[in-house]
Amino acid sequence: MAANKCIAVVFPGQGSQRPGMGKEFYEQIPACRETYQEASDTLGWDVAAMCFGEDERINLTEYTQPCILATETAMYRGLVERYNFAPQYFGGHSLGEFTALVAARVMPFAQLLTIVQARGKLMQEAVPVGVGGMAAVISEGLDAPRLSEILSGLPIDVANINSSNQVVISGEAAAMPQAEKRLSQALGGEKPFRFVPLNVSAPFHSRFMKTIEESFSWTLKEVGRGIVPEHAPQVTSNFTGAFHSDSVPEIIKNLVSQLSNTVNWQENMQGLAAQSANIYEIGPGRPLREFFKTINIVCQSITGLAAAQKVFAGAN
Repeated sequence: MAANKCIAVVFPGQGSQRPGMGKEFYEQIPACRETYQEASDTLGWDVAAMCFGEDERINLTEYTQPCILATETAMYRGLVERYNFAPQYFGGHSLGEFTALVAARVMPFAQLLTIVQARGKLMQEAVPVGVGGMAAVISEGLDAPRLSEILSGLPIDVANINSSNQVVISGEAAAMPQAEKRLSQALGGEKPFRFVPLNVSAPFHSRFMKTIEESFSWTLKEVGRGIVPEHAPQVTSNFTGAFHSDSVPEIIKNLVSQLSNTVNWQENMQGLAAQSANIYEIGPGRPLREFFKTINIVCQSITGLAAAQKVFAGAN
């Protein structure tokens, strides 16, 4: 990679998983095989088999989160090994923030595997399946504070500010029809409007996750003893919207707060774009590329080795 170009890498979160994810990297690059083996040894179950097969548990949050972390870390390490990929800045959407912390060497991979598996289990247990729901609100020029005002009084929160054209809401599933009606009435007459229910098992990034904050904070403090705080300012925080500080208590606070508060991804994108001339998305899916387009930034997505070859051809 050209040394005079500042590079950022971003990682998608839950929802990007798919059967077979990472298999091509596993088969062709030793560092990737070693990463999956480390994940299996750490968690006590075959992570590669779950990622590559047709195991339906891959869609259960407790398993989804470590599988995505393992796959994205393997892909990243594979690109480092094969193409001397060396980003200076890192970001991740929701769960992807944890992959960013691994890539930036803020926390050891093995520790974060244990942490995200616990995180997924806590998030799933916070609300019974079917009680919570999430939906994407899609329209031009969305204003998150206005959406919050429209939804006032409903057990629903703004979960993700993904771009100026997409905001995700989260809360009680039974209240979603009323939320759709209110938003449609308020926004539908102004410009094209879509309300898309998401296939999720819990109301992530909402008030309903507050009950697990104490347990997750304990997990971070007990398991995450290997935090290297001086690397954290290279990584964006979903909770603050800015880059992390080099304070361990602040890093932990931000990761805990991310559970029940809004993911400020639009601000994360702007922060990364201000620092980096080249932005790459690494993961089994490529949802973040479309969000970057809304701020007129090109984000090149790498979901497989063919895409990597195309992106990095002639870059070395």
